[in-house]
Amino acid sequence: MRLDGRLVAEEAALLERECAVLFGGPAGVSLDLVGVSFVDRAGIKALKRLSRAGAEIRCPSGPVASVLVGAGVRLVLDAEPAAPRSRP
Repeated sequence: MRLDGRLVAEEAALLERECAVLFGGPAGVSLDLVGVSFVDRAGIKALKRLSRAGAEIRCPSGPVASVLVGAGVRLVLDAEPAAPRSRP
């Protein structure tokens, strides 16, 4: 599941409900935060609970990752996407 934009209270609650369904299935839960630029307190708490429940949470290095790591969320840190190379 890929998250884009902001992860705030209403979206955090929906995310947890959706992931609860997926935890019962055969595949693991993996969340990609590559497009997330802001996470509020409710979002941080939701991601912390999801990581404790076994979800893999992927996030590029940067401010969002720093906040989440500081809050105790287990992350798989991804490098920032490389800028496209221009041809001469």
